[in-house]
Amino acid sequence: MPYMSTNEIRERFLKFFEQNSHREIDSSSLIPGNDPTLLFTNAGMVQFKDVFLGTDKRNYNRAASSQRCVRAGGKHNDLDNVGYTARHHTFFEMLGNFSFGDYFKKEAIRFAWEFLTVELKLPEDRLWITVYNDDDEAADIWFNDIGVNKKRFSRMGEKDNFWSMGDTGPCGPCSEIFFDHGSDVAGGPPGSPDEDGDRYIEIWNLVFMQFDRASDGKMTPLPNPSIDTGMGLERIAAIMQGVHSNYEIDLFRQLIEALEKQNNLKDVPQASLNVVADHIRACAFLIADGVVPSNEGRGYVLRRIIRRAIRHGHKLGIENTFFYKMVQPLIAQMGNAFPILTEQQANIEKLLIREEEQFLRTLDNGMRIFESEVANISNELIPGELIFKLYDTYGFPTDLTADIARERNLQMDMPGFDECMAVQKQNARAASKFGIDSDTDLGLDGNTRFEGYQENKSSAEVIHLIKDNQAVTELNEGDTGALVLSNTPFYAESGGQVGDTGIIKTADMSFKVTDTQKNHDHFVHYGKVELGNLAVGMQVESEIDERRRTEIRANHSATHLMHAALRQVLGEHVQQKGSLVNERYLRFDFSHLEPVTTEELVEIERIVNDHIRANHAVNTDLMTPEAAQEAGAMALFGEKYGDVVRVLTMGKFSMELCGGTHVAATGDIGLFRITTETGIAAGVRRIEAVTADHAIAYTLEQQQIINDLSGLVKTDATHLVTKIEQLQGKNRQLERQIEKLNSRIASGSGNDIEDQIQTAGNYKFLVTRIDDIEPKALRESMDKFKNKLQSGVVIMASVRGDKISLIAGVSQDLVSSIKAGDVVNHLAEQVGGRGGGRPDMAQAGGHDVENLDSAINNTQKWLAEQLSNI
Repeated sequence: MPYMSTNEIRERFLKFFEQNSHREIDSSSLIPGNDPTLLFTNAGMVQFKDVFLGTDKRNYNRAASSQRCVRAGGKHNDLDNVGYTARHHTFFEMLGNFSFGDYFKKEAIRFAWEFLTVELKLPEDRLWITVYNDDDEAADIWFNDIGVNKKRFSRMGEKDNFWSMGDTGPCGPCSEIFFDHGSDVAGGPPGSPDEDGDRYIEIWNLVFMQFDRASDGKMTPLPNPSIDTGMGLERIAAIMQGVHSNYEIDLFRQLIEALEKQNNLKDVPQASLNVVADHIRACAFLIADGVVPSNEGRGYVLRRIIRRAIRHGHKLGIENTFFYKMVQPLIAQMGNAFPILTEQQANIEKLLIREEEQFLRTLDNGMRIFESEVANISNELIPGELIFKLYDTYGFPTDLTADIARERNLQMDMPGFDECMAVQKQNARAASKFGIDSDTDLGLDGNTRFEGYQENKSSAEVIHLIKDNQAVTELNEGDTGALVLSNTPFYAESGGQVGDTGIIKTADMSFKVTDTQKNHDHFVHYGKVELGNLAVGMQVESEIDERRRTEIRANHSATHLMHAALRQVLGEHVQQKGSLVNERYLRFDFSHLEPVTTEELVEIERIVNDHIRANHAVNTDLMTPEAAQEAGAMALFGEKYGDVVRVLTMGKFSMELCGGTHVAATGDIGLFRITTETGIAAGVRRIEAVTADHAIAYTLEQQQIINDLSGLVKTDATHLVTKIEQLQGKNRQLERQIEKLNSRIASGSGNDIEDQIQTAGNYKFLVTRIDDIEPKALRESMDKFKNKLQSGVVIMASVRGDKISLIAGVSQDLVSSIKAGDVVNHLAEQVGGRGGGRPDMAQAGGHDVENLDSAINNTQKWLAEQLSNI
């Protein structure tokens, strides 16, 4: 077999099928555009699913592609195995050819065989074929048209060789092609008792979609049978390059070499190198396709992959940000085939470095908690409470904790974790408000007439009542429920503005409204009957909380002014990404890559207040969406608009589509103050602000803080900043002095630590105890003595309170013979602890302070014996 690079195989595949009348189709996004049930694109056929289902048509009936795929999360979750096996990946490429009612089994089989044996020149006697048990047609083609040796052929059952899109719909038998790696590799052919070995590896799956499965299981032939095939590029590359592991192919080899070179790595765990090389592909392509790290959905899977890569970088001894530096080597390998990588390089790197910096801050804290807690467990089981604490407090995905547990030969109490998670979800449900889903059909005709633009109170008829999510005819005193009126002055939450509160009443009934929400075209008023009984058909008086509405109006109108000011100061790229407007404050999310500077915030605040003082009239016009767009109105994020829209203008400064309630003139806002500016996602910033009385209160609070600080540092407000800078300078000077003193103590200055250095055979070692030392100083001291020994082992212990900290260092010439983890654990296990780390440096904890000195003596003897035998 000729050697062939990964890129060459991809090019040859696409060219081969193009020459056989197939349309070359670009890879689709990793975010499926036509299947909301699918987390990520995980096969080449995903972008053609609607074509196979008959709901979409293309202007071609033959296609070929190299589809980027991700399998991590959901049922297709290979994450735990990635890096530890030869063929598990989070990201991979799937080569595929497809026929939409054009050719069928004979041509599909011929194309596959010709590409493998002629184009790639794979030996025929190294290929093994399988077909579905009952698929005599495919078997006949393999035997009589292709001439496959019957000794290298198997019939398989439905589990392996029958494919279906779902419980119902298109389905059909498969034929799979395996490559035989030779008798020196363990494993038997497909269908044999030893089939799980690595000798026979599946490389191509040919799916013959020829049936339509009904809900009763009955299958009828499709009028236009189709073909869907898939071949893993990494697997075929391994074969063409004469290697058994996918991680040994050119693409991965060069990524791993770049990782080693960038970080000066030698003699490090191969599994961790594999993890980083695999994960940079998944992360870079996911970000390029628009996924951003978050705590839910696709974003959470991306965050898990990033954090797992960072943790394995930590295992490799990399202590600084490194992961984003792998983007350039990846582009060098895959940028030509996938230009989106090059186009999105800056965004990918920026997101990765932000995520890495954020996680590195929590990783050390989480690992300290892990080491401390694990040191105290009496068995080999990590408690579910600890797994949940690491997940909930420190952002450790469970598979990350599982990775660490695997290295320590510990088991995970997953039932205990699930129990903690269930309790949290139950508490969250209990804390949530009573309500019904906005998509629930109430079964009502017509719509609620909203009168709140002009009125704060009105008369109406009760047309619907809800209790415990069920329609009822009556609510009694003390009942919590909801009601729908024929007309209402209550604004229902939308466009970021919260729903109104207030009172719905009669002479002998009072219903306190705590929230108002939309359900299709009806306004649902949530609350509690505080007096009397409420029944469908009653005539009632509705009155909103007018003071609260006034505060909401001011905040909503200020949001529009701030949006315009943001675009003026930061640029026209600013777009609204979300908002919240309530009676206390406003919150505005917008697109912007960098934090807004203090100077920019001051300018934005000044512009808004200038327009408040200008007292612009606030006008509303009704027009078509097209007319509004031509007039230059900005649309509101997340809103759906009908045939007629409300266009809100504030002088000539702001024009937006908005259905909310607003002040009559900008002067009614009174005062505007920005309270916070933060980032909430990659490229999305958030500003919170207050208006009117809340802005005055905020200003007075800030002034009081300034006055209090001035008193504490004994100066006036004018000189406050200068005084604090002077104090900070003095504090830094004192901290440096303390650090130097700690280092002198830890390094043995003024005592006999150097006298404790011993010799065993050709090597030196030091096992000592220094109490009440900061972890940083302890590590610096260990490094100093390790360098002083040049060739040897250093173990240091320190007691602070009732906790023991242990650290061990082994010189590089000895790591092949004695590992720092073994050394530190020998001491840790005698004081009720456990630890781990790199071959040249490891840490542990413990709690049995009384036994520490004898444990040090025992470890000195043990270490002397170990070194003498090297």
